[in-house]
This record gives sequence, structure tokens and C-alpha cells, in this order.
Amino acid sequence: MPLRGDAARASADWATAAGRWAPRLQGLDIRRELEVLERLGGSLVLPGDPWWPSGLNDLVRPPHCLWVRGDPALLASRAGADDAAHSRTREDLVPAGPGSGHALALVGARASTDYGEHVTVDMASGLAAKGVVVISGGAFGIDAAAHRGALRTGATVSVSAGGVDRLYPAGNADVLEEVITTGALVAEVPPGCQPGRHRFLTRNRLIAAMSEATVVVEAAWRSGALSTAHHALELGRPVGAVPGPVTSMASVGCHRLLRQGAVCVTDAEEALELVTPLGATDPDSAKAADPANAGSGLLDGLDGPEAAVLDALPARGDAAVESIARAAGLAERETIAALGLLELAGRVERRGASWRRARGRR
Repeated sequence: MPLRGDAARASADWATAAGRWAPRLQGLDIRRELEVLERLGGSLVLPGDPWWPSGLNDLVRPPHCLWVRGDPALLASRAGADDAAHSRTREDLVPAGPGSGHALALVGARASTDYGEHVTVDMASGLAAKGVVVISGGAFGIDAAAHRGALRTGATVSVSAGGVDRLYPAGNADVLEEVITTGALVAEVPPGCQPGRHRFLTRNRLIAAMSEATVVVEAAWRSGALSTAHHALELGRPVGAVPGPVTSMASVGCHRLLRQGAVCVTDAEEALELVTPLGATDPDSAKAADPANAGSGLLDGLDGPEAAVLDALPARGDAAVESIARAAGLAERETIAALGLLELAGRVERRGASWRRARGRR
């Protein structure tokens, strides 16, 4: 009896996979790769291991394993972890050893500008100082700047397109050696694999899945960093973009993301808001520190859509209606109606096509 529907498609997929893998089976011996990893002092992390990044399980095709050099504990309790991991407030984000904080991807163009690298180093350094593990791809430009900035104050993870025995690109070898010493270098392919062009695109999905949010600092119109952002959006992760000069081709991709609803991010504090709970107390607020003002909370007197919309607005900066609706879990029509009521109450302000919390309500 001929196969139909899903069974036929599954059979075709298996046939395609078998045809693709058959030429590679000759001479295959996993012990060889494991011996290389052992000589390098690395670790093999498997699904179900304590160090396995649970966010990878959200992928349609998660990796079968991770080859790691450095501290594999930095991979644990990241995106996709249980709700308890997301109930922490910003005061909890203090360096307390490997795996203690959140994880955020900081990516961008290889052909970066001085402006982009300066912003990246400052942002990565500020995030790492608060216990956030900065994840990037080890490439020239923004990726390397992200690793350098994070190494100043905390931990960073580099996701490689090739095997962890090949520090690629060679021009970043010093940075990657330091990443291995104080952070972790990760790959889904075994030692010996060349970093082929197609592997850069497939590794971008790992960067997005291992992170709770992705920030693109600089990107041209067709930058590979945009694929990381799109993977993050597909996984339901927040995406931020750093604005640049409108005359800079290195920022065209970021401006494109902003028009599509990405959150405008200009510093570490704003990036941090992407991985902290909505409505979390701002530690810089005098009200938060004063018990006498305990009744003057952000959402006092609100419920329903108005509370959800005000809570979804970033503590700093503006957001488009589409972005607010997505964060609040409401339809755009409901969001617009709630914003109108909040504006009448003096609790939000309109800035062109975007909205923000009224001053004093941050």
C-alpha cells in the first residue's frame, strides 16, 4: 500500500538525509574527534545534560550535541528555561559565577565603523558587569567588539561556524583564546570541520536560540546579522537594534529592523530591559527605594488592556504600536484603544508613530 501524507514526506526526508550522509560514512570514527576535543580540554554537551542550553530545544532542527572549549556551565539556564528563571528582577543580575545571569546576543556587521565598535564595546561591558553572558559569533567587526567588551567585566560565549579546534578568523585568534580562557567557544560541528559559508548562516540560529534577546548594532541591507535577528523573531525572542547615522550604509539594516518593530537600543541599560521582566522596578528610581512611595506603582489604578500596554512599554525609549501589541499579547486595535486612554490619563506620550511612558512613569 503506497505511503500517503506525512508518512510519505517523512520517508522522502529520510531518503534525502541518507543520500546526503552516505558519502560521509566511509572512514567515520567519532572517537577521533572526541580524542581531539579531549586534547584541547573541551567538553561534549548533549541534550538533557545540565549544561545543555534549553533554548536550543525551541529550534525545528536543534543540534545533536555541542562541542565546547572553555566553561560549559555558561551555557546553562538560558533562553527557554522555566518561568522561575524569568521572574528575577534586575537587582538579581549581579555577577555570581558561571550561569548566574541572563544571556543576550550582540551581533552586527563585519565591516563595522568606529561608531559601531565603540557602542558595542560599551554595551557589552555594561551587560557583562551585570552578570549577563554576551553571546556573539567571533567574526571581525561587531562580533569581536562584543567579545572584547564583555571580557573586560564578565563572561562571553562565541558560537563558531567551524570546529572548535580552528580559531576562525585567524585575525581574531587572540580574542578567541581569551574567550576560551574565561568564557566558552561553542560549535555544533566536530573538530576538523571547516567554517564553510553555509555554516555561518546555520550557526546564526544557535546564537538566537541560546539567547533571551538579540541586539543588532550595525548591519547593512543584506547583512548576515539580520538572519540572527530573524531567527530570534521566529523563536519569539525580543529583538533590539541600535540606530546609526541615516547616511551610514552600515546602519541601513538596523533602521530596517526598527521600522519593522524592533526595540530601539542605545546602551546597556536599554539592552538589559529586553531580558528583564516587563514592569521590573528601575533600581535608579527614587520611588523604588522609598517605602513611602510603595503605593505609587507603575500600574496602580489600572487593569485589563491598559495595564498590559503600559507594562509592555520600555522603561526608556519609544516603541511602535506593533512592538507594543506583540509584547502585551493584544491585538493592534486593542493596543491603540488602550494607548488612547492612557494618553488621556497622562500616563503615556506619543512621539510621531511611536509611544513612550510619560516622564515620571519610567
